[in-house]
Amino acid sequence: MDLLQSFAWDGILWPAAAEAAVAQLTDPDEGVRRRAARLVVWAGGRDPAFTAIRELTDPLVRTVLAVALGASVAHLRADSLASVRFLAHLETLRAAPPKRWAALDAALLADAREAALHLDDVGPRWEWVLQHLGREHHTYSLAARLLADPGTRDIGAGLARSACHHWRAAPIELLPPLARHSGREVGPALAKALTTASISEAAMRVHGALAATVPLTPYPEARRRSRGGPRPSYDSASAASLLAAEPVSIGRLREAPEIFGALLDAGPLTFRQAVQLYNLTFRRPGRMQAVCAPLWLRHAGPTAVPRVLARMTPHLGEYVFGEYYLEGLARMGRQALPALPALTALIKRRTRIPVNDSTPDAEMMLDERLLAAALDARRAILSEAAP
Repeated sequence: MDLLQSFAWDGILWPAAAEAAVAQLTDPDEGVRRRAARLVVWAGGRDPAFTAIRELTDPLVRTVLAVALGASVAHLRADSLASVRFLAHLETLRAAPPKRWAALDAALLADAREAALHLDDVGPRWEWVLQHLGREHHTYSLAARLLADPGTRDIGAGLARSACHHWRAAPIELLPPLARHSGREVGPALAKALTTASISEAAMRVHGALAATVPLTPYPEARRRSRGGPRPSYDSASAASLLAAEPVSIGRLREAPEIFGALLDAGPLTFRQAVQLYNLTFRRPGRMQAVCAPLWLRHAGPTAVPRVLARMTPHLGEYVFGEYYLEGLARMGRQALPALPALTALIKRRTRIPVNDSTPDAEMMLDERLLAAALDARRAILSEAAP
């Protein structure tokens, strides 16, 4: 079954594989049935999957088939199985006009507890649809309602955690109900949601005292950004000697801020040194450009500001190098005033910046770090610009 599944490509029907999978839908092993149900859809398409949903009674198989069918299950809102009904209502909600939301919300709420018996990740699935509909505040009220009921608390915790991954304000809104419904023994779902909410510096600043009253496991410090050990220092002679050994077309220089900073402190750059700094600043986007841009302004003067900012502002929201660009703006001070609109747009985002890391918590941490760096940059620019 695993081998057949590995060869089944989405959208390419393989009737023989689908037929083999149908024969395994009644296998005694739950794992085999799960894989077979997915393969029925991937290799056979909708027809054999709907036939199996109609004819079989195994709730696990019927649920896995419904999940794999995606939007195609929207018409099964009257199914006998709560998990299938839940998925059908969720798919219907995804495309429904706002006037239908209240009725669909009620149907989902009615089936949520029973659906969770056979359907994994009820809360995150629900939140994902709400997030794509832009229903931020409904998400918060729904999470609080689910958390208040012991029978749906785990669903609410999963929904709240997913909301924290998507909405910047979610940790501030949801940390109180998460903490309020935490007893002495915190279940795994609630514990994970509390840890996720604690990643938000704003949430901990506002609700830190409340968070201290519950058994909260902080997000690992090892996942937070580290700058390493102390940076080396140079005088102008050692900096000049080091640069003399590097080619004019240099593309990377680990201690560029310290090296060029020492030279600029001592006086103007030589022509060769200026060309090296130019190449580091303008050759390609990335960390080198971000850390060297303020140095180029020190060398070239205010007339270079428009060109430098034009290179920097498109990268403020990039999760790999964005922090370096934001720190560069902070070092530029009032010279970076023209970048304030781009900086403000980054700060005022309601949703998190799309990033790619190992886990949703790690991705949330990247957005939190970008937000903190953006706030620091704005403070630095405005404080220096103030009379």
